[in-house]
Amino acid sequence: MAALTVVSLAALGGGVAPPRAGGETCALAPGALTVEDLPAGSSVLGCAAVGRLVTHAGAGVTVPGPGTKVSVDALTADGSLHGFTLAVAADGTVSYDLTDTAAHARVPGAHHHARASAAAPRRARAACADGAYATTGHKEYDTYEWFLGDGALPGNLAPDDARRAFEDAIGTITASRNDCGFGDTVTAKARFLSRTGNEADIDRDARCLARDGLSVWDAGDLSAGVVATTCSWSRAVPGGPDALREADVRFNTRDHTFTDRLTDTCSNTYDLRSVATHEAGHVFGLAHVGQSHESQTMFTNSFVCSTTARTLGRGDVLGLRALY
Repeated sequence: MAALTVVSLAALGGGVAPPRAGGETCALAPGALTVEDLPAGSSVLGCAAVGRLVTHAGAGVTVPGPGTKVSVDALTADGSLHGFTLAVAADGTVSYDLTDTAAHARVPGAHHHARASAAAPRRARAACADGAYATTGHKEYDTYEWFLGDGALPGNLAPDDARRAFEDAIGTITASRNDCGFGDTVTAKARFLSRTGNEADIDRDARCLARDGLSVWDAGDLSAGVVATTCSWSRAVPGGPDALREADVRFNTRDHTFTDRLTDTCSNTYDLRSVATHEAGHVFGLAHVGQSHESQTMFTNSFVCSTTARTLGRGDVLGLRALY
């Protein structure tokens, strides 16, 4: 549904004039770059930008090689948007998707959607009546094979318990589980492989590092306002969504508390499976939806002490059906 939106930033200036074909080169300053330093239309080859960190509005990704797209999607404690996409064409040309995806959620018959709200769910629309969804432009064409990190896990769960919780959350996406009466027509597949000493390719500032070829789910330190982050890498497919190559997920256990069993005395704690289902949605190509769509799993905030995101809403299902 929502293809990559190319945002031209050449007119914004920055530290480099976009090099074109013909062997032109450019010089980039050391340290982290911004999207103005490496504007759309630049060549990652001419600028020697592969492996450099590019930031935008607090989010960051490491520039991949030609033919690869990388996206960072962070679930934040206040529901604010935190993420963007950088794509490198086969010839090395850079393009970006900096679009507020929550402001462009697809709703049949609707044309305007405001930014996400950090307030508690208002249930403006029942989950099964709200058709809002947005997609990131990639999908898993085969089977998403993932690993579990060998460090501490959310909720202090034992590895087998964490694996089962994550498998259940991923299964909610691949089986499009919902309480709306929609049958499963989604063809997405996933398989857990093993534990690994590799870590998710995500740094403590919730930025995407260079990919290592393994899709890892783990936990650790992220920016304080970030609850969990997904980094995904994909390659272009003519005439269709990009093909997922790797997707890593990290939960912020330094600043936030998770549990797999909410109780009536819950306070400031996130339901692990709700957050994991939201992140699995990003893995399989769903993007955020914003204000008035709080009942959807892909709303920008999973909310503390709430299990509602464990099952999908109408829009979540429609988004998956649009991709699969």
